[in-house]
Amino acid sequence: MPAILTRVSPPWQSAAMNALHGLSLVDVLREHGRSWPTKVAVVDGGFSTSYRELDLRTTRVAHALADLGVGPGDRILWLGQNSHRVLELLLAAAKLGAYFCPANWRQTADELTFVIEDLRPACTVWQDVEIGDAVRAARDASGAPGAWLAADGEEYETLAAHPDGGDDFGDQDPAETVLLAYTAAFTGRPSAAMISHRALITQSLVVSRAADIGPEYVYLNSGPLFHLATLMQTFATFVAGGTNVFTRRVDAEELCRLIDAEGCTGAFLVGPTIKQMIAVNRDHRYDLKSLRSGGRRPEWLEMITLDTSPMARNPGGYGQTEVTGMLTFNSTGDETIGTHGRAAPGVQVRIFDPDGVEVPDGETGEIVARGPTIMNGYWNRPAETATRLRGGWHHTNDLGRREADGSLTFIGPKTRFIKSAAENIYPAEVEGAIITHPAVSQCAVIGVPDPQWTQSVKAIVVLQDGATTTIDEIIEHVRLQIASYKKPREVEFVDALPRAGFAVDYDALDARFGGGGYPGAKMQP
Repeated sequence: MPAILTRVSPPWQSAAMNALHGLSLVDVLREHGRSWPTKVAVVDGGFSTSYRELDLRTTRVAHALADLGVGPGDRILWLGQNSHRVLELLLAAAKLGAYFCPANWRQTADELTFVIEDLRPACTVWQDVEIGDAVRAARDASGAPGAWLAADGEEYETLAAHPDGGDDFGDQDPAETVLLAYTAAFTGRPSAAMISHRALITQSLVVSRAADIGPEYVYLNSGPLFHLATLMQTFATFVAGGTNVFTRRVDAEELCRLIDAEGCTGAFLVGPTIKQMIAVNRDHRYDLKSLRSGGRRPEWLEMITLDTSPMARNPGGYGQTEVTGMLTFNSTGDETIGTHGRAAPGVQVRIFDPDGVEVPDGETGEIVARGPTIMNGYWNRPAETATRLRGGWHHTNDLGRREADGSLTFIGPKTRFIKSAAENIYPAEVEGAIITHPAVSQCAVIGVPDPQWTQSVKAIVVLQDGATTTIDEIIEHVRLQIASYKKPREVEFVDALPRAGFAVDYDALDARFGGGGYPGAKMQP
C-alpha cells in the first residue's frame, strides 16, 4: 500500500499565517506602541502624539465612551471635518467592539437627519465650526439619540483624560465590523457598508506595497475622511507605522505649509488644488521637495519629487466602498488590454451573467468578487445585504469584461438589462460604444418589446451642436465596436435626454419611446 503523504507547513510559516489571520486594528496599534513607542503617529495643528501615547489615549477614550453606554455593536458617529479624532475614535471603537461612522459633513440637515435616524448612534461627536447649524437642525429633527459631545472645545478632551488607563478590552475578532461607510443610493437611499478589521488591514498591505508606504511615510490627510479614497491611504500609513497629518479642510497655503513643516511624503491632492498650490508657492517660500507626487505641469514637477511607486507609474483601477476602496489595480502588472488592471492580491473577481454563471472572456457581465476586503454587508439592510452577497459573492451592480490577457475593463453601472432571444445586452455597454461617435453628445439605450426576440435595442441620441449623422451610421458605428447582436435596431434623435436629478430618467424614455419587457417585468403590449 503506498504511503500517504501529508504536506505540513513549517512551524514558523503556520505561526505567521495564524498571526496575520488573527490581527485586528487593536493588535496593530498595541504593537506599534511597543515597536515605535516614541514615533509620531498623528499631527493635527498644535496636537501631536506618539504611537505609545495614541494607544493610551484610545484606551482612555474607550473607557469614557463605555461610561456613556457605548458597547459592542453600538455605533459612534462623527459629524465633523478632518481631524485626528477620526482615527482616534475609530481605534477606541475597535477596542470596544463598536462601529465607527464618519459621515459626510457636506450633507444638508435633512440628509444628516437620515444618517442619525438610520444609525441610532450611542454617541455622536460633532463639530460646531462651519457645519454646526446643519448638525443642530439634524439633532433636533432626529430626536438626538445617545450621547452628544462637542469636538471643538474641551468636551472631547475629557474623554482622553479619563482616569482609567488600563487596556483591559481583550482581543477583537478581525472579521468583525469596525467601520461604517455610507455608499451611493442604489435603492433610493444610501446604505452604510460594514467594513471589518481584516478588510482594512488587508487593503492597507496592498496599498502600502503599491504606493511604497512604509514607516517613513508621512501622509497629509487633505481629502475627505468619510470617503475610502482618502481612508485607504490613512489606514495604509497607520498599518505601516507611518505618520498621519490632518488638516481640517483644503486650503492651498496651509497644505504647502504642512508639507514644508512636517515633511509630508504623500497627500490626497486633485488637479484644482495643485493649481492653487502652484500659485501660492510661485516664490518657493515653502519647500515641497519631500512630497512624492505626479502631474504634468512643469512648475509643479519642479517643486516636488516625482513619485515612482507602482501606483504612481500606473494609476487607477476599479473599486467601490463595499470592497474597501479598490478591487483592481493598474499597478499590479505591466500594460494590459483592460482599462482597469488586474485583481488585487487576495481577492477573486469574476464576470457573471444575470443567472450567476461566469461568462467567457470578452463577454460583458456583472463584476462580482469575494475575499477579505469585501464588506460584511449593509448596516440595517438585511434584504439588500442578502441580494448583494448572494451565492457567496459580492455583486457590485457594475458591468465589466475580462479581457484575453486576464485584465479587466469596467464598463458602467448595471442598472437593468435587455433580453434579446437568449442574449443579455447591457445598455451601458451599448451607450459606451455610441458615445464615441464624433457627432454624438449624449445617448441612452432602452429595450422595447419584440414579439420575435423578446426585446430589441433602441438608442436615443443627442447630437453635438451643428453635427449631423444618420441612423445607419450610428448602427454601423456600434457594430464595428461590439458584438453585432448588441447594436441598436432603432435610433431616435432628440434635443435633450430627460433627467431625474443628475441621472437620465429611463422610465420617462420608456414611456415616450415604447420601452418595456425587461426581464422580471410584465411584458408590455
